[in-house]
Amino acid sequence: MTPTPHPLDELQKETRMGAMGSETGSREVRRIDLSDFAERKTDIADQLWDAAVDVGFFQIVNHGIDLADVRNAFAMTERFFALPEAVKAQYPLKKALNVGWESRAQVRPSTGTPDQKESYQITRPHMQGLWPSDAELAGFQATLLAFEGKCWHVAMQVLSCFAWKLGFDDAFFQRAHDPAQASYQSTLRLLHYFATPPEQQANLGLWRAGAHTDFDCLTLLFQRQGQGGLQVCPGKEMDSQAWTSVTPDEEAITCNIGDMLMRWSDDQLPSNFHRVKNPLPGEYMGPRYSIAFFAQANRDAIIEGPGKKYPAIAAGDYLNQRVAANFKAY
Repeated sequence: MTPTPHPLDELQKETRMGAMGSETGSREVRRIDLSDFAERKTDIADQLWDAAVDVGFFQIVNHGIDLADVRNAFAMTERFFALPEAVKAQYPLKKALNVGWESRAQVRPSTGTPDQKESYQITRPHMQGLWPSDAELAGFQATLLAFEGKCWHVAMQVLSCFAWKLGFDDAFFQRAHDPAQASYQSTLRLLHYFATPPEQQANLGLWRAGAHTDFDCLTLLFQRQGQGGLQVCPGKEMDSQAWTSVTPDEEAITCNIGDMLMRWSDDQLPSNFHRVKNPLPGEYMGPRYSIAFFAQANRDAIIEGPGKKYPAIAAGDYLNQRVAANFKAY
């Protein structure tokens, strides 16, 4: 009998990904047009599948979220992180629920050092007492909840394509990510990577975000023009550690497959490594802001692939194990 891999074997791989490696420009992160989605769904699904199987990362354009909404979400993100630390500390990270604010708390198994960033997590059912007041930040809650809803809609379109290709019905993943349920655990994460002082540029032991895979089914990442640093390395090439930079484009959403969907697909869809490097001499050294939406199946959803390659596991149990491995205790 073939031994069953441990559900968190990806962590063992991650501990091997802390080296600087090299950079290659020969790898393509494909751009896929989602316009006329209903009419073109079969073609779009084929393109998404091919891109996901090849690299695990792709960018989508004409995705239906207005650029004005993206810019407004970034404006709110920047205003939140500009609040005094004492104010942000009123809304601390609740690790078990993946909500609230943290700073330099995420320690990647790949590096063993804290990521040089702060973040604020929004997970709809668990936000009581964690929203800044209107006096502190007017319109923040309404703006970010509306943006989270738009992200959910796009993520469900993409996941419906993967459901179809895996032999599930089109609404399979939509039911598994139902925001009306108390078990909903998809997360909108606001990120602020700190400006890099010149004296830290040569410190290769520090990373804005060390090499990692994501825990979820699908990640949607919004980046600001000119604030680069994101790099990708497919798992099949992890031994060579050749990284490809993903150029920021505010009109595109950069997407990647997460560990949860890799398991759900019986490893047909790879969850690949990525990181955010510190700026090199001559590169932009100021603060970097990004916004990520993590489509994470509801806690009571059961992850089991069409071929049942791995034992069934509840999405809540799976996520708790991954989060616990990446954050220091609170």
